[in-house]
Amino acid sequence: MISDQIFAAIDFESAGAERGKTDVPVQVGMASWSLQTGHQEHFTSFIKTDRKITWSAQKVHGISSDDLCHAPPLMQLWPNIKAALSGRIVVAHGHGTEKRYLNAFPAHGFGPWVDTLQLSRAAWPELKSHALGDLCDHWQLTFRVSQLVESKTWHDALYDATASLVILEYLIQQYGLARSPVETLLKPDTTEWHSLRRQKK
Repeated sequence: MISDQIFAAIDFESAGAERGKTDVPVQVGMASWSLQTGHQEHFTSFIKTDRKITWSAQKVHGISSDDLCHAPPLMQLWPNIKAALSGRIVVAHGHGTEKRYLNAFPAHGFGPWVDTLQLSRAAWPELKSHALGDLCDHWQLTFRVSQLVESKTWHDALYDATASLVILEYLIQQYGLARSPVETLLKPDTTEWHSLRRQKK
């Protein structure tokens, strides 16, 4: 049942894609939320890399190579990542990137995964954009995220991770899903969601 679960969100910011090279993470943010305990357990860290941050990526998230000078490499963050994600429902907004970066830790066993991008498309198909910032602005949730993560903003890994949990919390409350099985969130069924929408009207 959803009300019994702890959800842990993770977000990575990257160095930016270069031709012929695999993109690498430069920041990670993680946070947890449950209906019983609320929002808690924030963690964020820059990640050291030998890759130069592209101009386009720096323009988005504002992270420079100077920020990474004393940062640990990703592998040194394993204890923090394991403590934050193990035994919990893992949340990300468009989870492909997060899953790919976590492949640095083979057989980590994290999951199951809730993708708030897929969920929002199923829950609110009428919206023009399901980008994380647009969703929070549309449902007037941005102020709530900023309260939880002070002095940070969009495209900071911790801010975005927290925002995905705020969206999840709002969706669960709006549709009255607290006593529903977790599977409702794992593989959103468009027909089921539309039925829930009609019941809430």
